[in-house]
Amino acid sequence: MIFENFDTLPQTHGNKKKIPCTHSRKRSNMMLNPLNLTHLNRMDEHHADMITLNLEDAIAPSRKKEALHNIALFLSHMEHSKSFIIVRVNPLDAGGAEEIAFLNDFAFDAVRVAKVKTQIEVAQALALLSKDKELHISLETKEAFENISSLRIDPRLSTANLGILDLLTSLGLPQSIVTDGNPTIDYILSKFLVDAKTAGIHPISFMFQEYNDTQTFRKWCEREKMMGFSSKACMGPKQVAIVNEVFGVDNEALKRAKHIKKRFEEESTQNNHGFMDEKYGFIDEPIYRDALLILKDNC
Repeated sequence: MIFENFDTLPQTHGNKKKIPCTHSRKRSNMMLNPLNLTHLNRMDEHHADMITLNLEDAIAPSRKKEALHNIALFLSHMEHSKSFIIVRVNPLDAGGAEEIAFLNDFAFDAVRVAKVKTQIEVAQALALLSKDKELHISLETKEAFENISSLRIDPRLSTANLGILDLLTSLGLPQSIVTDGNPTIDYILSKFLVDAKTAGIHPISFMFQEYNDTQTFRKWCEREKMMGFSSKACMGPKQVAIVNEVFGVDNEALKRAKHIKKRFEEESTQNNHGFMDEKYGFIDEPIYRDALLILKDNC
């Protein structure tokens, strides 16, 4: 916990700065409401790989300044966190620019900008953001969905979060089509995944709103993993636990990748880049590269 109790919360910002996140795990991205002080107080001990402090849609306009103050207060008194900390700001022209400028001196890992449409907004956010922080975007407009591959104008834009409900509204489609096996949703997920990967952007799949329906949530996670996703947005600890399990290390796949890496590198010393392996069959350079990718993702 950051504070022992809320009866004596300081009225001024502290001078503590958590060190930048050192792990590379990106399975679970849990959204936290900064108006809930109890949840905010535990952001240094959650099991989510990423935590997003939300200033956007879930916060009423009349309470956005309060939420921003809470984020600044808790961040400035936090010494460490196991999670990669992100602040989700409002659209740049609806308070987001001022929020980024205010937050720049506090210690966290990334800013996530809502409702991005064009390269211009990405450039504006990068210009505002301090150099030690990553830029993430919420992909929830038809303009951004059409042009994902053109948005990464700088390596600091590292991650895109699929806001599927807002995206459907932008496309003029009903939210009721968000069902397992719906071909339109499959297309949206596939296009988002491939376009983001092509651009060098890490894709995070959408948040499932029915928090207590863990069975359906698990099915979505399993389907998205099958498609190639490795990250999903979460509403709370129950979803985090499922995501971390489903997108966790596949011990058999890891064992196979280590074996292939070892065997290929041994054979390469003999200038042999294609051979039969007694355990896993034919191994060549593309299979070796896939093994390296699996090892990198699970390091």
